[in-house]
Amino acid sequence: MSTTWTAVGQIAIVVLVLAVAHRPLGDYLFRTLTSPRHLAVERLGYRVMRVDPDAEQRWSTYLLSVLGFSLASVLVLFGLGRLQDRLPLDLGMAPLDPAGAWNTAVSFVTNTNWQWYSGEAAAGHLFQMAGLAVQNFVSAAVGIAVLAALARGFARHGTDSRVGNFWADLVRVTVRVLLPLAFVAALALVAGGVIQNLGAHTEITTLAGGTQSALGGPVASQEAIKELGTNGGGFFNANSAHPFENPTPWTNALEVVLLLLLPFSLPRTFGRMVGDRRQGWAILAAMSTLWVAAVGLLTWAELAGPGLVPGTAGGAMEGKEVRFGEAASALFAASTTMTSTGAVNSMHDSLTAPGGGVALVGMLLGEVSPGGVGSGLYGMVVLIVVAVFLAGLMVGRTPEYLGKKIGRQEITLVALSVLTMPAVVLVGSAIAVSVPAGLAGQLQGGPHGLSEILYAFASAGNNNGSAFAGLTAGTPFYNTLLGLAMLVGRFVPIALVLALAGLLASQRKVPEGAGTLPTHTPLFVGLLVTVTLVVVGLTFVPVLSLGPVVESLS
Repeated sequence: MSTTWTAVGQIAIVVLVLAVAHRPLGDYLFRTLTSPRHLAVERLGYRVMRVDPDAEQRWSTYLLSVLGFSLASVLVLFGLGRLQDRLPLDLGMAPLDPAGAWNTAVSFVTNTNWQWYSGEAAAGHLFQMAGLAVQNFVSAAVGIAVLAALARGFARHGTDSRVGNFWADLVRVTVRVLLPLAFVAALALVAGGVIQNLGAHTEITTLAGGTQSALGGPVASQEAIKELGTNGGGFFNANSAHPFENPTPWTNALEVVLLLLLPFSLPRTFGRMVGDRRQGWAILAAMSTLWVAAVGLLTWAELAGPGLVPGTAGGAMEGKEVRFGEAASALFAASTTMTSTGAVNSMHDSLTAPGGGVALVGMLLGEVSPGGVGSGLYGMVVLIVVAVFLAGLMVGRTPEYLGKKIGRQEITLVALSVLTMPAVVLVGSAIAVSVPAGLAGQLQGGPHGLSEILYAFASAGNNNGSAFAGLTAGTPFYNTLLGLAMLVGRFVPIALVLALAGLLASQRKVPEGAGTLPTHTPLFVGLLVTVTLVVVGLTFVPVLSLGPVVESLS
């Protein structure tokens, strides 16, 4: 009983902190994205980049800016990985092989942060700071920028598809939001015992009388933006289960709060940007419903243990950090897979079969509950358009949302966006289970082996980054294929969302009438949650039945 109340208590604390931060942080993000003023440091950045922050961009130009910036980021990060042994503070680390450097560069630029390598054995301090940590900031800022462009598409009318300025959005979010919040979070983590130095390997004497090599490094600064930007990855291979990254139960709770903070605040920002705060509340309600359900189910599965009947087998402690226990590990696992964070404080391969299934479904929802910073919300808005379209079909009325009609062009873009992720996950998994190079990576065969591969492509295609640790993914086959899955899973939806924003911005606003579907009511929230689950159910039930479901029944 005490364990159950501990689980309830920590969930309540996280929810309370998020509720308190929702309004002020959401309003601050709104002011950041709509203010006509530029800070002095921002103006300096614009001059260096030689861009005019006040020049409005059409959606196609906005998209080219996103793609150009991301391509340059991939090339720089690839080069840093390949030349790592020639960099200062390299700690004697060897350069990454071409396939590994490609995978790492794509992973961090797409906000996936999938790591095929052990951080303390493959990445030097400068590569971590100047390469990986920098991308943790800007990849998160790109997601919020694309969301801002979509919100402007709904808010504007007759603007010749102009949706803002990417460079202004990118710089403002980084300078005014991510940097200050990450700085405060890093100080809090240092106070909690997370290390922050430039130390190399140090030989220490263990309690058993032996020796062990411990690596120092700039961990707190990277840990803060890793969680805040829903990035994931880890300075150490054990990730947030490592005492240097996550020393105590309260730092563990802080990290959970950080990874949920921006995704749960952005619905208010969206509501204010489109001129209807009720829409933000409705989106928040749908996201919260799905997140609470996932946390509850995963916590039950892990506390019940292998027997799946509470009290019959104790909890499932294998693969869990004893400092936190099953309840804290379940909360972390559900939160990290319902966002695009991918950080872990336990090994997800050690989750019970239904617990692992919940984590997997959390990603397969498209990570919209609440999803990554920016990307989760624009993914949810896409599903709102689907829900509105279906409701319109049922009543025989042209669907509309926020005063914009959803016609053939709009629904085509939305349909392509919804289908992109399932195509990436299922095609990638099918290739991996069909060739010897893919099957060779499995630790186990049978249903769990399929789950390992499916989880990897769900993680890559949804830009999550967590993994079932049993899969050996550091091979040229998986590094190449998963890198392609990350690229398609990130940038195809971005292109389609920006095209949708351009179409909406060029429309005239339609006044509400008697037949307009209210999209801020509890009834619509229920419809949206149902549509989200049905879209996943119809797409992934067959493969889930062959993996987690069969494993649970056996």
